Amino acid sequence: MGVDQYTSAHRFEPLADGGRIELRRQGDDSADVVQIRRHLQGIAAAFKAGQFDQPTTVHVGAVPGAGVMATRRDAITYVYADLPRGGEVRLISTDSVAIAAIHQFLAFQRLEHHAGVQ
Repeated sequence: MGVDQYTSAHRFEPLADGGRIELRRQGDDSADVVQIRRHLQGIAAAFKAGQFDQPTTVHVGAVPGAGVMATRRDAITYVYADLPRGGEVRLISTDSVAIAAIHQFLAFQRLEHHAGVQ
């Protein structure tokens, strides 16, 4: 990832139309903010292409929901946006199976990163 996870805050939020992955630097560090934004932009691009190998590698195994998200990638839109001191990736779908997979994926990430919905 290239960003100190102890000085940054993750947020994995399920939403009715999918969810949100948010990562923000807790303090002002413009170099880390650039890294966070690059990281999240890369995630959005990889997920859009159906590539979920980064979460699998980081978490050493299959990540719940990722297989369905890869299979139904045409039913999910990934939108990156800058946020103050970081960025977010919105995962948006109208497909109920894809939304359920997104929620599984985000719940797993929340547990793994010890990140609550804030």
